[in-house]
This record gives sequence, C-alpha cells and structure tokens, in this order.
Amino acid sequence: MVILGPNRYGKAETRVVRVTRHGDAHHIKDLNVSTALSGDMTEVHLSGDNSAVLPTDSQKNTVNAFAKRHGVGAIEDFALLLARHFVDSQPTVHHARVAIEEYAWERNGASGHSFVRSGRETRTCVAHYDGSHAWVVSGLRDLVVLNTTDSEFWGFVKDEYTTLPETRDRVLATAVNASWRHTGDGAGEWDCEWDKEYDTARQAMLAAFAGTYSLSLQQTLYAMGSRVLAECPGVCEVRLSLPNRHHFLVDLSPFGLANDGEVFFAADRPYGLIEGAVLREDAPDAGPAWE
Repeated sequence: MVILGPNRYGKAETRVVRVTRHGDAHHIKDLNVSTALSGDMTEVHLSGDNSAVLPTDSQKNTVNAFAKRHGVGAIEDFALLLARHFVDSQPTVHHARVAIEEYAWERNGASGHSFVRSGRETRTCVAHYDGSHAWVVSGLRDLVVLNTTDSEFWGFVKDEYTTLPETRDRVLATAVNASWRHTGDGAGEWDCEWDKEYDTARQAMLAAFAGTYSLSLQQTLYAMGSRVLAECPGVCEVRLSLPNRHHFLVDLSPFGLANDGEVFFAADRPYGLIEGAVLREDAPDAGPAWE
C-alpha cells in the first residue's frame, strides 16, 4: 500500500526591495522571502484537483502587496504577518512557513538616497504558524571572524592516517552560521524588540569568539551559544554551524626565510565543519521551529 507523506508547496525566493521615503531621507529593506504552505492537499497530489491550492504566484503577489500595505520593519514581524495571513485566510491551509533573508545596505556619503551594499552577514528568520501557535527562529549567515592567536589544537586521536601536527598557537577563523529559537508564550505572541535582540545576540557571539581562549572550535561554539542564552532571556536554544577556515603556515625555508606566524595560506576546502546546539535545560518543545 502506498500513501501520501508530509508535503508542502510554496514560492521560493521572492526578491522584494521596500523603499521608505521620509522627505529626502530614504530607507531600504532588501529581502528574499520564501513561503511554504501545507494542509488539505491530498487530492492535488492524487488526482490533480487544484481546488485547495493557493497558487504560488498568489503567494508572491501577497509578499509584494504586504510590503506596500504594511511596510517592512523587523523581518520576524513581516514573516509572522505573512504566515498568519495565509493560514487565517485560506481554510485549506493549516500551516505556513515563511523564511526571510535580509541583505544590509549602508548610506553612501551624506546623501539621503544613495546606498552601498554592506559587507555584513546576512540576517535570517523562519516563522511557522498553524492557526493557534507560532514559532520563530532568528539567525544570521556568513558572519566571518578570525583570531590571530589564543587558539590551540592538540591531544586529539591519532591513527595510521593522521598527519596533522599538534599546535599550541594557530589562527582560528570561521564564517558563523547561527540560529536562535525564541520561547514565546505558547500562543505565538512575543514581547520582543526583534532588532535589538538581533544586535544583542550578534554581539554576544562576537564577544565570546574574541574572549575565549580556544582549545577547540567545539569549545568556542559552546561559549558562543552560552553567551547568547545569558544575554537574551527570550531565547531558549541556539544552533551553530562553524566551518573551520584553516590557515596554514607557508613554508618559506626554500627562500631562506623564517615564518614566525606571519604568512599563511588561507585554504577554502576541504574544511572542518563543527555543528552543535546549546539550549536551556527547561527549553520548551521545538515543534516545527527548525523545519
């Protein structure tokens, strides 16, 4: 016997740029929005009956219309607004997932209308809503950090294939990919200043990375997640993915030169990938938050 399993559909990567004009001072919100809906969708899979399907093109149009009608503040608020709309307005839709990436722009000089794309990380969020409960996960991607010292790596397992030498002083670099789950009140309401909390979580990770004397990238990961939980009471779980951007000392001896930790080769691949979660002991069930 064959049955239909879990499924969802939606419009991926709707690019929307919202310009807000306050006289000569303009502001930009640059987003990449992906929506996914699920519910009474059995017949469309089994027989091609589309009567329960809100077209993905309509989802795209909703994103653009809501950007105009409601404006775009914190991306978490915009994601929740869209998710609630799709579920509450469509009887066949029982669950909505809205994922948003935000790209930062900075003002170009003194002009109120000229901008330059920021080299900062990409801010992210994912919101789920099922008609009665909501879940929000905020995050960031590609926050590149580097310590030139205060990092070691030794005492590891050695087998017949191990060639890596132990080191008591190395460059530690990574591109932080992090997500943090908000506790909420069980009914999908938050008393949260999303932008402020984002800045707090970001700074907490940066401070932990800079201030941890690292014997392993795993130790640094735990310190970063713990620091976010300590400084963000509304966050109950942090997940981090840290690629180890290896920096190897270049052998300058053929040229009669010593290399006392000054010249490195930055390897892009292969790389170690360290991943883990740090959560409060009493963290509520995650539900679909991480899906």
